[in-house]
Amino acid sequence: MARPATRNGVGRPRRSSQRILEEAAAELFLEQGYPGTTVDQIASRAGVSRNTFFNYFGSKSDVLWIDVDASLAGLERALAAAVPSALAESSEVMPTLRAALLAVAGERPNGAVPWALTQTELMDTAWELQASGLERLLRLQAVLRVFLARLAPNVDELTIRAAAASTAGAVVAGAGAWAGAGVSRGDLVDYLGPAIDPVIDGYGRALARGSRSA
Repeated sequence: MARPATRNGVGRPRRSSQRILEEAAAELFLEQGYPGTTVDQIASRAGVSRNTFFNYFGSKSDVLWIDVDASLAGLERALAAAVPSALAESSEVMPTLRAALLAVAGERPNGAVPWALTQTELMDTAWELQASGLERLLRLQAVLRVFLARLAPNVDELTIRAAAASTAGAVVAGAGAWAGAGVSRGDLVDYLGPAIDPVIDGYGRALARGSRSA
């Protein structure tokens, strides 16, 4: 990756953003590996201070997940927006969840795969992806659980938790298959739909039964 020059020809412009820091981190991870790269080095490569780095990220590992975190935030907003109309129209819970998941997935260009997932060996990020990836999976489960509990308040907590965990696992499976498919991967929704549909169908019936029997 080329490093943009400042007016004096050295380093990066002082203007900072998540993307500039992400690019600086990617360069360093490719050059010396994720474990051998420090926050100070990333900030220096980006031409900003350590404090500026932490204005954008809580930790070094957060640089790996910019797009995933943005999608999680987008999903949380989409589900919150779907609740009022779904309640008013007595919409089925799991199909409503499916529509929101696919809408968020549809916003992702087929070439916009997080580089940490495609350059794992070169960047030596495998262990870190497992650790910080678990944090994102748990967050996804929590977002789904809150949504399902709001739309199916009469369904028992175990069923809600199981539905949220199963859906989150299917989302991860679909996204992982998409990321690993290479340059001909196509759209994320083409992978996500088939991955989540069995869960949507199965728990759709379970949540409907629980709501009717309450």
